[in-house]
Amino acid sequence: MAEAFNDKTLAADKAVRYAELADEIASVLDGEPNVTARMATVTSMLANSFDHYFWTGFYVVDPTRERELVVGPYQGTLGCLRIAFGRGVCGAAAQSGQTQLVADVHAFPGHIACDSRSQSEIVLPVFDRAGQLIAVLDVDSDRPAAFDAVDQQGLERILKSTFG
Repeated sequence: MAEAFNDKTLAADKAVRYAELADEIASVLDGEPNVTARMATVTSMLANSFDHYFWTGFYVVDPTRERELVVGPYQGTLGCLRIAFGRGVCGAAAQSGQTQLVADVHAFPGHIACDSRSQSEIVLPVFDRAGQLIAVLDVDSDRPAAFDAVDQQGLERILKSTFG
């Protein structure tokens, strides 16, 4: 019974941290129109806020290549430079327009191993105010099953308020 209590407490603490972080990000970005600056700030603030984050960054829709993502602002080890829509976790999020929550990246069909230490991942599509896909936010962890619905809800809230 104590474990369930601890899990709920940790989830509640994490949810509170995401809510606080959303407010902090909104405050820092108030009045900043540049999308790259916004992405770089979000990446930095997220990467420095959670211990379970190993790699945090954006893959941006490349306007010069059809259905392809190119690495954008990130924090962490070297990332993949380009990812086709439909390929790997990031490509799946871009193609489907849906968040991909992956407990074990090695079990994900077509997973791209940019860094072999990655064990779990969450990738969220990023839409502009017009509803167009502009990027995906990719967060990797070197821990298995590191992400859950609390992470998803917190990150979706941050992305919607920052870019949507």
